Order: sequence, then C-alpha cells, then structure tokens
Amino acid sequence: MANDLFRVAVIGAGETGTPLLRQLLDAPFVQLLGVADLDADAPGMALARERGVPTTTDFMELTRLGADLDILIDVTGVPAVREALRHEMQDSGNHHTLIVHEMVVQLMLSLLAGKRVRLKHGAQDY
Repeated sequence: MANDLFRVAVIGAGETGTPLLRQLLDAPFVQLLGVADLDADAPGMALARERGVPTTTDFMELTRLGADLDILIDVTGVPAVREALRHEMQDSGNHHTLIVHEMVVQLMLSLLAGKRVRLKHGAQDY
C-alpha cells in the first residue's frame, strides 16, 4: 500500500453504494480513486464529485487503474459486472487489485450496524 492508504474505487453509487462512499470518504486511511455508476446523477456520483473524486459511467475505466488500485468494490448486484471485472483482471494480468463482492460489503456493514442489513438495488443492468 502506498503511503499507508487503502487505494479504493467503487462501482455502484445508488442506495447501496452511497452510504459506503460516505464512510470511505471520511476515512483518513482511504484514498478514493474513482466511482462508477450508469446514472451520472446518482447520489453517490454527486457526492464523489463534490469531494473531488473522479466519476465515470463506464465501470471498466476503473479496472484500467491497474496496480495503482488496491481494492475495487462492486455493489451493483449485477452478475455480469462481477464476471466482466473478473475477466478483465485475469486478462490484464492484474494480480494486485482485490475485487470485493457486495456480499462482503453486506457482511461488513452488518457488523458495523450490529444486525444484518439489506442491500438495495434497482433494476438497472450494466
């Protein structure tokens, strides 16, 4: 890890991603490198832009950060996104970046809340 910071990017900036983004943005040990969502006006996209974090509607742009990215968090709930991310990491030879699935995020948020939380997803496909 460079400079003792977790270098993180998030895919999904709606009802599920926005609370997570708030936590990441407020953590002094996290450098948020980018946020992706199909909806450029999603609440998390606006929040990221307000805080100077690059945003994109093409989630594959985040994979191009390569080894500069430690953790790529996918909270879309879309299997095709997970599959595309996995293939891109394999094809690019990126053995550094860890892809975190939404179920891990759900577990972590549940632990923080002291009860199981439900993630919210829209019907939007990527």
